[in-house]
Amino acid sequence: MPPPADIVKVAIEWPGAFPKLMEIDQVLYTVLSQALNRNDIKNGSILRLTTSPYLTASQLHERIQSSSMDAKLEALKDLANASRDITFAQEFINLDGISLLTQMVESGTERYQKLQKIMKPCFGDLLSFTLTAFVELMDHGIVSWDTFSVAFIKKIASYANKSAMDTAVLQRSLAILESMVLNSQDLYHKVAQEITIGQLIPHLQGTDQDIQTYTIAVINALFLKAPEEKRQVSQLYAEGCITNVLWSIIHMAHQLYVLQVLTFNLLEDRMMTKMDPQDQAQRDIIFELRRIAFDVECEPNSGSMEKRKSMYTRDYKKLGFINHVNPAVDFTQIPPGMLALDNMLYFARHHQDAYIRIVLENSSREDKHECPFGRSSIELTKMLCEILKVGELQFFCICIQLLNKTWKEMRPPVMQVVREQIMRALTVKPNSLDQFKSRLQNLSYTEILKIRQSERMNQEDFQSRPILELREKIQPEIMELIKQQRLNRLCEGTCFRKISSRRRQDKFWYCRLSPNHKVLHYGDLEESPRERCPMTLYRTMPVADIKAVITGKDCPHMKEKGALKQNKEVLELAFSVLYESDEYLNFIAPDKHEYCVWTDGLNALLGKEMASDYTKSDMETLLSMEMKLRLLDLENIQIPEAPPQFPKNLQYYNLVYHL
Repeated sequence: MPPPADIVKVAIEWPGAFPKLMEIDQVLYTVLSQALNRNDIKNGSILRLTTSPYLTASQLHERIQSSSMDAKLEALKDLANASRDITFAQEFINLDGISLLTQMVESGTERYQKLQKIMKPCFGDLLSFTLTAFVELMDHGIVSWDTFSVAFIKKIASYANKSAMDTAVLQRSLAILESMVLNSQDLYHKVAQEITIGQLIPHLQGTDQDIQTYTIAVINALFLKAPEEKRQVSQLYAEGCITNVLWSIIHMAHQLYVLQVLTFNLLEDRMMTKMDPQDQAQRDIIFELRRIAFDVECEPNSGSMEKRKSMYTRDYKKLGFINHVNPAVDFTQIPPGMLALDNMLYFARHHQDAYIRIVLENSSREDKHECPFGRSSIELTKMLCEILKVGELQFFCICIQLLNKTWKEMRPPVMQVVREQIMRALTVKPNSLDQFKSRLQNLSYTEILKIRQSERMNQEDFQSRPILELREKIQPEIMELIKQQRLNRLCEGTCFRKISSRRRQDKFWYCRLSPNHKVLHYGDLEESPRERCPMTLYRTMPVADIKAVITGKDCPHMKEKGALKQNKEVLELAFSVLYESDEYLNFIAPDKHEYCVWTDGLNALLGKEMASDYTKSDMETLLSMEMKLRLLDLENIQIPEAPPQFPKNLQYYNLVYHL
């Protein structure tokens, strides 16, 4: 006999006891639904009973002020865990909890510092849990960052300045400093007075990758908020003070990318600045190029004006400028503007032997064979600005020597080949300028010709009509193979992030597809699992209920206020599953690969096209491999464009059967 329609069986769970199956009628169901603000209480649901957020906040507010060190430590640990919940956070903040924590950091810690020598581990844990709770509470965006005192800022900065500080304390201190700088211009000035980039660099030389990542984040924040005249990080970067440290840190790709972009963008003003032919300081740079190239000292006043002008014109012609009389005119085109002159001067000063050799080699050639240093430097700087968006000094020094070498191997149009050499060298993603330079040495003009010929032959082989027909026939088989791989990957499951508006500590949940491809299983996790999900996932969603898959900025969780201000990185990883009437399951993939796998897999379940870049890449790779395998026996055999003709009907068939 089926159960009554107005009765729902649920498991009630309370602390210290196992869930107990109970029946609730329609009246209690309505009350619970309204209290929980949800209407999906179904048979088999588990309801966990706990104290209200207000009561929990009140109890913890009292406990963290206990005179007992053990009781205080336990309370702060509980507070750090509970602060992740926004409802609890609101209640605790209403009790003036943020002020209590800042007071503990400002003055309360002084009381414990007397005990630090005899109970150092306890002191570190107290401070760690205090700062963790503070970060979690501030991540909800309820309290403004402008409310904190100078004493609090100084205390946090002092923890970030100590390399021997407890790792957890140092990590959270760096996170707080980053948020302060990014969220308030006034706080930037206060933080900048307490800590410098030079004081942060030692943290990059350790082995803790999290500390390195947080340190780079603070450096980027200081760099972003700094006035133009104080942005000295580019000078440090160019002179190699932190370059060698950064190359070895491979788990900070995003933050390093931000630092690189910020550094390159400093050159944008020079790239878009025209040279003033009447500016004597700028003209002196051209005189410096002439002096280094030809070892010319200051010209004596003897001799006629006409003779000196003739001498200058001759030297400027040898330097390869278009305007031999007034080379300043060459730098009035933007881009590259003054950036080209900066590059030339840097190369002349720091690679003097190579500079003199290039100038002298080309000044002794016939006009039609020369590689004019001035003109080619301006064109090369313009090209690098296009490739790298702006340009970089050491990069120019390597490439100008490449251009000169390639010029000797061939004749114009040389710039197209130089562009191809640079782009092919960058394709292998060199980890340093030395690797980039080594790669360029292997890409001579002769090698470029071989690569072009090989690519052209392969392209011609695969463009014949029979080959195209074979590709078209194989393609559905490959697509089905990719589809099965995506679904198998969904069955393994993935850990996804839940990120607040000012994230520091990520929250996690896990989702996987059932082996029969009919149900999605999911549930929250305390932390990201190192391997597969270690727990049972109690929540389910039938695949048949899925209506659509939504991606990017159209996702509901990307439209919410303060969703990382719709950070581009997160937007590219966000997708949602629409089910039932107007319910969503919101995802933020851990990386682009998982994003493509899940969106492809979900679309495959819905019978829609798998259109991700990852699928296109897989299709091209697998199709190419399958084609080559099937054509292996036809190597060096000419494939006809049309099938052979059927023989005409013969009147007589002289058939022979031989035993």
